[in-house]
Amino acid sequence: MPLTPTDDIVGPAARDGVGAGAFNVVQLEHAEAIVSGAEAARRPVILQISENTVRYHGALAPIGLAALAVARTSRVPVAVHLDHARSTELVHEAVRLGFTSVMFDASGLPYEKNLTATREVADHCRARGVWVEAELGEVGGKDGAHTPGVRTDPREARDFVAATGVDALAVAVGSSHAMTTRDAVLDFALITRLRDAVGVPLVLHGSSGVADDALARAVGAGMTKINVSTRLNEEFTRTARACLRTHPETVDPRTYLGPARDAVAGEVAHLLAVLHGERA
Repeated sequence: MPLTPTDDIVGPAARDGVGAGAFNVVQLEHAEAIVSGAEAARRPVILQISENTVRYHGALAPIGLAALAVARTSRVPVAVHLDHARSTELVHEAVRLGFTSVMFDASGLPYEKNLTATREVADHCRARGVWVEAELGEVGGKDGAHTPGVRTDPREARDFVAATGVDALAVAVGSSHAMTTRDAVLDFALITRLRDAVGVPLVLHGSSGVADDALARAVGAGMTKINVSTRLNEEFTRTARACLRTHPETVDPRTYLGPARDAVAGEVAHLLAVLHGERA
C-alpha cells in the first residue's frame, strides 16, 4: 500500500470517534515493528521521527528515508511524521524528503511568537500539501519550557488554530512525556471543551503514561491522534535485556533485536485495538 497522507488517517479517525495511533521511531527495528503491529491489527498507523532522534542519528535523511521505505511496503496505510521539531530548517527538510506531516513545536515561546512562527511553518507546508500539527499549552516532561501542570485554554486554542491554520493541535490536559508509570490523570472535561472549541483534531502527547482505559476514555472525550514512544521503548528494552540475560554469550544483535522488535509489534497491535474501542 502506498505512503498515505496523514490527514487520510487522522481525518477519518476524528469523524469516526476513534484514535489514530502515532508511534515514535528510534531505529529501523522500531519502524518495522510498528508497521508489523499495524498490519496485525489491520489498522492504519503513523510513524513519527522526533528532532531528538534526528540528533541521535546525526541527520534526518538516514532514518527518515528508512521509515518512508518501510511505509511504502506496508499492507496498511502508513504516514510518516516529523515530531516535536523546533527547527524550521528541519521541517523544510522533512517536506523535501516526502514526509506526510510535521509537528512544529514553538510552545516554549511566548504566545504571540509561537503564533507567528507556527503560521509561517503552516503556510510553507500547506503550499506543499503537508499536514501540520502544532502545540499550545506546553505538555510536561520535555526539557526547557515544558512545565507539568500547565493546561491549554480552550478560547486561546480556538484563536490560535484560526490564526495559524494548523491541521491539528497538541494540547496539555494532564499527560507528560517520558513517563514509565501509567498513572497520569487526564482532564477529560477539558478535552471535550477543547474539541468543541478548536474544530481540528486534538493530539495527546505523553500517552505512554496513560492507562489503557484512560486512553480509551480520552478518545471518547475528543482526542484523536495518540502519540506513544516510551511505552514501546520499555517493551523493546525489557525484551532485549531478557534475551541477553538468558544468552549472555550472544554476540549477534539479531538474536535480541529480533525478539525486541516482535514485542513492540505486539504492543502496537494492542494499543491500536484500545484506540479503536476493541479492548481496554
